[in-house]
Amino acid sequence: MPLKTHLDEQPTLNLTPMIDIVFLLIIFFMVGTKFTELERKIELRVPEVADRGALTAAPQRRVVNVYRDGAVTLDKTPVTLDELTGRLAAARGQYSDLGVLIRGDAQGEFQLVASVLNACKQAGIRDMGISVRLTPPKN
Repeated sequence: MPLKTHLDEQPTLNLTPMIDIVFLLIIFFMVGTKFTELERKIELRVPEVADRGALTAAPQRRVVNVYRDGAVTLDKTPVTLDELTGRLAAARGQYSDLGVLIRGDAQGEFQLVASVLNACKQAGIRDMGISVRLTPPKN
């Protein structure tokens, strides 16, 4: 077994990169502070307003239910397909990005849901969604 004849150097920690980063952060925050002080020194009084929220609030999606027997409701109000098209077109006139969520009965005919989708398209609705329920994974 060979014997050690010299001592290993003790590991050293190079602090130069860390000191560089600390100085850069100090300079960054000092310069940022100067900019905010300059803005406060501007002799200008900006107008004040009360916070009343958005000018026009985005309405929630309208919900269209399509039942197994062919009945259609818009936000729990029974409507025909022609009434649905008219009401959605009127609502879209007030808010152009109106969205519609269509919920069809799983046991009903898909033709009924397709007719409602067509009525929404005729009303100019571009944001349409169909509600489904996820089944639990089978093991």
